Amino acid sequence: MPKTSFGGKTVVITGAGSGIGRAAALQAGDKGARLLLTDVNAEGLQETADLVAKAGGTVVHHEAFDVSDEDAVAAFAHRSLTAAGSVDIVMNVAGISTWGRIQDLDTLHWRDCVEIDLMGPIHVMSAFVPAMIEAGNGGHVVNVSSAAGLFGLPGHAPYSAAKFGLRGVSEVLRFDLQQYGIGVTLVCPGAVDTPLVGTVNIVGVDRDNPVIRKNIGRFQKHAVSPESAAASMIRGVEKGKYLVFTSTDIRAGWYAQRYAPWIYNTIMRQLNRRFSAILTKAQATQDA
Repeated sequence: MPKTSFGGKTVVITGAGSGIGRAAALQAGDKGARLLLTDVNAEGLQETADLVAKAGGTVVHHEAFDVSDEDAVAAFAHRSLTAAGSVDIVMNVAGISTWGRIQDLDTLHWRDCVEIDLMGPIHVMSAFVPAMIEAGNGGHVVNVSSAAGLFGLPGHAPYSAAKFGLRGVSEVLRFDLQQYGIGVTLVCPGAVDTPLVGTVNIVGVDRDNPVIRKNIGRFQKHAVSPESAAASMIRGVEKGKYLVFTSTDIRAGWYAQRYAPWIYNTIMRQLNRRFSAILTKAQATQDA
């Protein structure tokens, strides 16, 4: 894959209002990129734009909207291309997360994940990549999937439906776009201490339940920072890597799944039992 530098390049970043998206905007801006930013959170997005400007970076255009809205994405792309002239790098970071057992989930839980985590990036790529192809200058597409796009993590079915889908789209585009000199990088973060941790919807239990809060705290203790995850992502683009991990445990799991499936199967079963026990305990305390 082509190696892609950020200096002097025009970069689209979704989910730029916080977490990995904000960290990526600041780091890309520091490398001399011209930024086109979006997030559903207008206040957070403006704060990111201000932080980039304060650090000496350049935000060409920023606009708040929901990436699941195809018309809003198309309008953003039109205004962005008008303002910037062309785009070199597209980074799909925006996303939500919903967990739960299938007996607790309804259609809306599935649909929200798919519309935002899968169709959102598809809308963005459909709006920007054809213009990149037409410009003939190459470029790069970055899609942030998840460990849940690699592994059968317990209770992650809606999230995995979208993230496995995004992984599949990326795998196809990895080869489809080679002829145009456009690289594709798939980022699969593990635990990252972003605001998403505070908003994940765990269906069937109250997030404020002490059992749930205790386990979220454990998750955050071994999570990497958004800055670290963004740095791994940007290094991956610069080195022309297709698959990027943001922590060693996910890399180890990936190799175990491929080369030692019995280890992977054992770990998944243990995680499933632990997740089921946590949900059962939390539901018991709610009903008490």
